[in-house]
Amino acid sequence: MSMPTNPFPTSLEEAVAYDLADPLADVRSAFLVPDEVTYLVGHSLGPATNLSLAALRDTTDIEWRTGLVGSWNSAEWIDMPSLLGRQIAKLIGVPSDDVVVCDSVSVNLFKLVGALLRERGSDARIIIEAGEFPTDQYILERLAQQVGARFARVACGSGTLAMENGDILVRSLVDYRSAEVAEVRQMEIDAERKGGTIVWDLSHATGVIDLKLADEGARFAVGCTYKYLNGGPGAPAFIYVRHDAIADLQTPLAGWLGHADPFAFSDTYEAAEGVQRFVAGTPPILSMAALKGALHAFDGLNPCDVEAKSQRLGDMCLSVFSRLGLQSPSPPIGQRRGGHVSLIHDHGYAVSRALAKRGIKTDFRTPDTIRFGLSPLFLSYSDVWRALEILEEILQTNRYLDAEFSVRLKVT
Repeated sequence: MSMPTNPFPTSLEEAVAYDLADPLADVRSAFLVPDEVTYLVGHSLGPATNLSLAALRDTTDIEWRTGLVGSWNSAEWIDMPSLLGRQIAKLIGVPSDDVVVCDSVSVNLFKLVGALLRERGSDARIIIEAGEFPTDQYILERLAQQVGARFARVACGSGTLAMENGDILVRSLVDYRSAEVAEVRQMEIDAERKGGTIVWDLSHATGVIDLKLADEGARFAVGCTYKYLNGGPGAPAFIYVRHDAIADLQTPLAGWLGHADPFAFSDTYEAAEGVQRFVAGTPPILSMAALKGALHAFDGLNPCDVEAKSQRLGDMCLSVFSRLGLQSPSPPIGQRRGGHVSLIHDHGYAVSRALAKRGIKTDFRTPDTIRFGLSPLFLSYSDVWRALEILEEILQTNRYLDAEFSVRLKVT
């Protein structure tokens, strides 16, 4: 069935029509979301998939329980960082051997930027934009203090403008509050002209944006796997380094599995070939097993279809927000954005809690922002439309003003 002619649904009937024509409709059965829940938090933690849980069972009940230590060879545990890296490479548009899965985004930022600082020498400066995701700011400022590098926090959107020769800018490709998408190609051109380097944080982009990093000139990136990739809580992150930029990079965390010959047990460190050198400690096999299963949800999918559905869902939300007189900092209808849209409300936390009481799971960011995550693999158009109807009801009845919704939970 062909897609409806409207650019996005403007009624429940149109949402149903879009669902009937959705090329991603069959993927929904891979996900395990409770029937009574509309899960709009996939931008924070993706839901479990059947294949993730099956992979965990195989890893615990067969590979660990029966294979024991031999599974490092027989089940290819030792190669999991690179095997998973190859799968993620396809989703970010880079060569298969340029990505490795390891550690967390925070640790990977420390390793990658630390390596770049060492390569560039004393003239290097770390740049971060104000409003960037907090862990990026904290890690980089502390790294600069530890190695005596210069550190600059500049205004939002001015990172490449502030660049000088040797500078290293860390920048989210998708802004975690607004979902604004950076112009990767142009920013890479600007950085190269100034003799600077960009390290991209792909945490809110991978799995929902049709990324073509190699074509756009990106050389360095990190990203997480527990959001749109649905790898599970605390799932390991990844590092991307373009193959022609790796030779002179030396990680500041020289672990044994980043060694050229780890089982030689040498007293001195010799870096492995390629991005594998950024693996430090023993891979977390149970987490990697869950991620391995989750990534199968993307098998055979066209990234263009994934991004297109996300954009339509976002346009649909923004249209309803506008009709209700609500403000959003997200890029407007028709403009490219990441996989979520944000809503500004003076009682944003209470509204989010009232939605949760009705089975509509969103999240809240201080001081007044509700985020609607629009993961296109498991959400239908009609799911999101019904969630918007419940939002309208809660706002019109002032239900969110009930005392129970003002009690702050530890995780928002």
